[in-house]
Amino acid sequence: MEPLIAAIDQGTSSTRFLVFNAKTAELISHHQVEINQSFPKEGWVEEDPKEIMQSVYECMERTCEKLCQLNIDISNIKAVGVTNQRETTLVWDKVTGEPLYNAIGGYNILYCMYVSPLSSALSIVWLDLRTQSTVERLINKAPGRNKNHLKTGLPISTYFSAVKLRWLLDNVDEVQQAVLSERAMFGTVDSWIIWCLTGGRNGGVHCTDVSNASRTMLFNIHTLEWDPELCRYFDVPMEILPKVRSSSEIYGWMKAGSLAGVPISGCLGDQSAALVGQMCFKEGQAKNTYGTGCFLLRNTGTKPVVSEHGLLTTVAYKLGKDEPACYALEGSVAIAGAVVRWLKDNMGIVQSSSEIEKLAAAAGTSYGCYFVPAFSGLYAPYWEPSARGIICGLTQFTNRNHLAFAALEAVCFQTREILDAMNQDSGVPLTQLQVDGGMTSNRLLMQLQADILCIPVVRPTMSETSALGAAMAAGAAEGVEVWNLSPDHLPHVSSEKYDPQINSDESEFRFARWKKAVQKAMNWETTEPCCNTNGMKPQC
Repeated sequence: MEPLIAAIDQGTSSTRFLVFNAKTAELISHHQVEINQSFPKEGWVEEDPKEIMQSVYECMERTCEKLCQLNIDISNIKAVGVTNQRETTLVWDKVTGEPLYNAIGGYNILYCMYVSPLSSALSIVWLDLRTQSTVERLINKAPGRNKNHLKTGLPISTYFSAVKLRWLLDNVDEVQQAVLSERAMFGTVDSWIIWCLTGGRNGGVHCTDVSNASRTMLFNIHTLEWDPELCRYFDVPMEILPKVRSSSEIYGWMKAGSLAGVPISGCLGDQSAALVGQMCFKEGQAKNTYGTGCFLLRNTGTKPVVSEHGLLTTVAYKLGKDEPACYALEGSVAIAGAVVRWLKDNMGIVQSSSEIEKLAAAAGTSYGCYFVPAFSGLYAPYWEPSARGIICGLTQFTNRNHLAFAALEAVCFQTREILDAMNQDSGVPLTQLQVDGGMTSNRLLMQLQADILCIPVVRPTMSETSALGAAMAAGAAEGVEVWNLSPDHLPHVSSEKYDPQINSDESEFRFARWKKAVQKAMNWETTEPCCNTNGMKPQC
């Protein structure tokens, strides 16, 4: 039997455990468990760290059972990789092993100036918006009120972990007490998973990789180390931070369960993992992942490129302790698949996520309707938290089919804005876009994307690219070495190609109308206290 490599893929809404053939990249077996999100207040998104770990253990054990049913010996699993939702922030007690608050998500932005502390036991997710007032205070503190940090490649934003960690330190008594008593540990989801799997309070390894560290705003992407100046700026004690490692090396060994003794040897943030899984190892190659949000990454090689058009500079991966780090330009769209969920759960316009393709295809056009789903503000290239969702161009003729089409177009237009910014920063226009993620099963969306970008869109038939990337990093690690990442040995993955089917003039006209709609969505929300017509302070 050829060697197998497994990957833990911990995402915003689910956890999965997947097992791949290390020679062919074939997916052998997997199991998925849904994750509950809580929304304690408007704009707040949280997840229970203990539920995250329970889902990890359940996925691993169920997958091992499935392998046994297939008469596959689980001892063929030579290593495990981890890929995770980035920026989601946790703090836990290293003595008790208990989380001190829920995981706070990446988009978590609170637009209310008057924050009261919540009870303990959770972590903050990447979609959470509670920290807007924290962001404004930090920007006011920055020299010249400049929100961009050249050391980190990131703007000061609610999106990144340092701001959420600052919120926890300011608002959660349990976190404050744990820091004072030197019991606190901070990490993104990868750190929490690896610490728990390698023993937890009994010798668990507290680490992260360069791709996740680069999303915290505490990490210097040039020196590849935690930055003392940044930690002082955010007033974060450095002793609570995990050790930063490469994306491909043995961090520790599984301590319990069916895979006890198997090394954990790969770690990548989900978008970096997808870049590796798409085998975008050459400078200039790019991929876009369509999930809850959209994430477009372009490999810029071993030197970071500073964007002048609202993109992020991030560490893509470092595939070995002695290997150079590779960097990427990244643009993020906050709302992609989430717009379909909104149409289904909030508006009842569709009954299932798969129905949107059928409705949109029935219309064949938005009939001049444009949908800007800025539910949590606008991310790249605008970085405008005050924006809010808007639907423009409605007429008496507009029906739910047109809205469904406009929602799919919105995902494509947002991607076009990021790609245009990337082309300007790099000076070399992209000639084709590699895509992955759950939404890519929507063929109409993929065709619309090719039409709006005016370049081909290529989708691999094996869609689990993030998990594959984590598995590749784990399998290539020194001491494991069952996956060869040299260009001559990369496995061939079959794909489907979508070529543009409309002329560029029509594409440009539709894109210009979209940009007009975006301007209408700007500057809608404010964090300033205001009064209603009765002189009463509104409820936050």
